[in-house]
Amino acid sequence: MPLAATGLGVGEVARRAGVPISTLHFYEAQGLIESERTSGNQRRYHRSVLRLIAVIKVAQRVGIPLGQIRENLSHLPSGHLRNAADWSALSTDWREELDQRIALLVRLRDQLDSCIGCGCLSLTDCPLRNPSDVAAGFGSGARAFD
Repeated sequence: MPLAATGLGVGEVARRAGVPISTLHFYEAQGLIESERTSGNQRRYHRSVLRLIAVIKVAQRVGIPLGQIRENLSHLPSGHLRNAADWSALSTDWREELDQRIALLVRLRDQLDSCIGCGCLSLTDCPLRNPSDVAAGFGSGARAFD
């Protein structure tokens, strides 16, 4: 039996995934999830979309942009239900970036007390407001580098 006849309706997916229907429409327009249409043009989703939506929401929560989520999802095999190995490969793709973000946040946290205590708010010296600004030495205004 085709998915369009047996799949989950948009309202049921939204309810079970804990997202508004508009989110499902947006995710579909962004190429993150897929549905089939019934003869009456109603969306029908495979049950596996619930796991996919959960993964998307977790990735968004940790700050991964939707474009990157879409790119990483496109590397997963299609044509079968995604399994634990597929999800593990996806998390491995994100691990390095998340480790870098964590290290940056730790540095920011550790420097915050000294910055607030300093009070200088210097655009030229402050490691929080102006980190690694190599263009500052070339004067004011925009600079293009090759």
